[in-house]
Amino acid sequence: MTPQPLSQIASVSWEHPADRAALNTLRAIPGFDEVIKRIAGVFGESGVRHLFLGDAVLVGPTQRPKLHALYLDVLQALDWPDNGQPVPQLYVTQTPIANAGAVGFGHPFIVISSGTLELLSPEEQRFVLAHEVGHIMTGHTTYRTIALIVLFFGMSALPLLASIALLPFQLALLEWYRKSELSADRAGMLGTQDPRASLMTFLKLAGGRAIDDTIDLDAYLAQAADYDTGGSTWDGVLKALNTALREHPFHTVRAAELHRWEQSGAYARIMAGEYVRRGAEGDRPLRDDMRDAADYYTGQAKAAAQSVGDAIGRAADAFKDAFRSASGTGGSSTGSTGSGTGSV
Repeated sequence: MTPQPLSQIASVSWEHPADRAALNTLRAIPGFDEVIKRIAGVFGESGVRHLFLGDAVLVGPTQRPKLHALYLDVLQALDWPDNGQPVPQLYVTQTPIANAGAVGFGHPFIVISSGTLELLSPEEQRFVLAHEVGHIMTGHTTYRTIALIVLFFGMSALPLLASIALLPFQLALLEWYRKSELSADRAGMLGTQDPRASLMTFLKLAGGRAIDDTIDLDAYLAQAADYDTGGSTWDGVLKALNTALREHPFHTVRAAELHRWEQSGAYARIMAGEYVRRGAEGDRPLRDDMRDAADYYTGQAKAAAQSVGDAIGRAADAFKDAFRSASGTGGSSTGSTGSGTGSV
């Protein structure tokens, strides 16, 4: 199915509030602008192309024409701006690892791996292409390219940054990088206009193709929701530690977040024509962006607070059980200990 064009859609229509909040935090770090200028100045546009295109094939009408057609569908669906800005080039690189990226400074381009094409169906490939186009239209690529260079070389291998406090910069950069994925995932769904194919992409990226077996998207979404909202306070701490130095959120987290956005009705409203048009972005007050971001993070804080309350309640119950057992009022010691352990 060819997606319908979303005429003149502005990227703010799909931007995640946490993306904007994290980027504003990043920009507020002392020395941030200096880091960007130094790295961009050293590598430049041609250096970035050499770094990421050492061995790749340019897609076109006669080079992977089916992929090229999918790409044109995505550009039409997201209404690539006809303002003289060149259409980003699309390259395929030979690697079994499923991955894709949009990089560059003045003239960004997209690279997709052969492993991605082998893993995903055409509709799922369309989601990945729309995701990357979304990054470019949202203006992510300069900062994401800087993040990839830092990850590729390592902070210690970039002597040009020696005078800057690097760890806060690195952590803040990666926090924003992960949140920018949430915006691009929304663009991916709008570009493919097939919610189940969009969500199935995460299942396959996490666990591979069915091959001669069966994979169940609904079961995966239940798993994703459980990971995203379940667990104890300590589980939340472990999740934060596990992702602090990752450039991407876990696939389960992204699936849960995108499914929640679709279920909220926001996707349907955009498909019905209720979205911000280009040129009208300034009509949305900055305070609305700040409110949305605050609501998002407040919601996360409320969930964390609920987890804390649950953990305290379980600990109190376990303590009471253990106390009753020790005083001989709660039955056998073995039975009470088992009950207490289960509560915690």
